[in-house]
Amino acid sequence: MATTQNRQFLEFEKPIKELYDQIAQLKHMAEKNQKVDYRASLEQLENQVQERRKEMTSHLTSWQRVQLSRHPERPYTAAYIKRMTTHFIELHGDRNVRDDKAMVGGFGQLNGETVMFIGHQKGINTKMRQLRNFGMANPEGYRKALRLMKLAEKFNKPVVTLIDTPGAYPGPEAEERGQGEAIAKNIFEMMRLRVPVICVIIGEGASGGALGIGVGDRVFMMENTWYTVISPENCSSILWRSWEQKEKAAEELKLTSQDMSRFGLVDGVIPEPDGGAHWDYDMAASILKDHLVQALGELKQMTPEERIEQRINKFSQMGFFEEIS
Repeated sequence: MATTQNRQFLEFEKPIKELYDQIAQLKHMAEKNQKVDYRASLEQLENQVQERRKEMTSHLTSWQRVQLSRHPERPYTAAYIKRMTTHFIELHGDRNVRDDKAMVGGFGQLNGETVMFIGHQKGINTKMRQLRNFGMANPEGYRKALRLMKLAEKFNKPVVTLIDTPGAYPGPEAEERGQGEAIAKNIFEMMRLRVPVICVIIGEGASGGALGIGVGDRVFMMENTWYTVISPENCSSILWRSWEQKEKAAEELKLTSQDMSRFGLVDGVIPEPDGGAHWDYDMAASILKDHLVQALGELKQMTPEERIEQRINKFSQMGFFEEIS
């Protein structure tokens, strides 16, 4: 997480940046003139930062939430796993092609219980983003995820997936190795897993790239995330032949966590720290952990057969359709 000195601010976060500039200026003045007490002024400015963060996230547009989900300082899968678990052991490879760095997974202890964590991982700098392929998994990434789910099922351990991807990698080599088949196989197999499965969108939830690890007994979205079949930019380019209408596309797609909850496509929205998860990694992870622990406790009270039947019924009833005889 960035310090206030080198923190990056989105356009609509500029009022907060101005307050931080004032705080930095006051601290500089305090160092130069130690006879003057600036503590009251600093405390007042810091309180204004908290208020502005809270006020900002209370009336964000759909496009602004998309921007927050992509914030370069937003915590990714590895950051959440590090803060929520102990004794995490990452497992590698699909046992066929290679180890896809865009998909990470392994066993970790959550409140003393062993859980299989699987999720997309974006890089934290330019070099790592290239290594992680910007969180866009290849077929071997989804096959690795499925291998780990089956391993968890073998040892009767619950599965938690953390979704954050702009989509599955669309390159020719990915299609040659069966991208569509790998995602479809995951959806089919996740529907039948005998262990509890919880899926959480922690950032971007785009198209089949998200669905490839997105079928579970409980599907949650973090507050400032999005989940839909296509990104606003690509939707705009198809409908208006330009990316200029991306803000309108974001509104029309109804892709925010609040929209998805209202449609009944997710089971709940997990709140974030004021201003977004990038402001406080520890608090964001703590809030997410509490929701996971509670949901796992509820799911463990059910038999595997009950969970599978409920899971199938839940996804079968999604959407609006009419049968014509």
